[in-house]
Amino acid sequence: QVQLVESGGGSVQPGGSLRLSCAASRNIFRIYGTDWYRQAPGNQRELVAAITRAGSTNYADSVKGRFTISRDAVKNTVFLQMNSLKPEDTAVYYCKVTTNIAPYWGQGTQVTVSS
Repeated sequence: QVQLVESGGGSVQPGGSLRLSCAASRNIFRIYGTDWYRQAPGNQRELVAAITRAGSTNYADSVKGRFTISRDAVKNTVFLQMNSLKPEDTAVYYCKVTTNIAPYWGQGTQVTVSS
């Protein structure tokens, strides 16, 4: 069993920044890749950023150049640095780790971008 806890969400004005964290209950980030998803009201959950076990990263086109996913395997934490935030980035953000047993999700953290 793996528990993931997201933190770092909040309210910010357009153009602002936030840094989300996803802390794991076990040292799994050396073994499995991690994804950040988001879900806005009325929308499907969408993949925002991903980091593989090897450290390769991928981003949705809508966040390329603004968001950065990174990992601190020693601290069992994955980060999502979000810069130049836009109102359309408003959503609940979730981290996900897919192991060879099951996918695990965190509870989500709310990000609101509004003036």
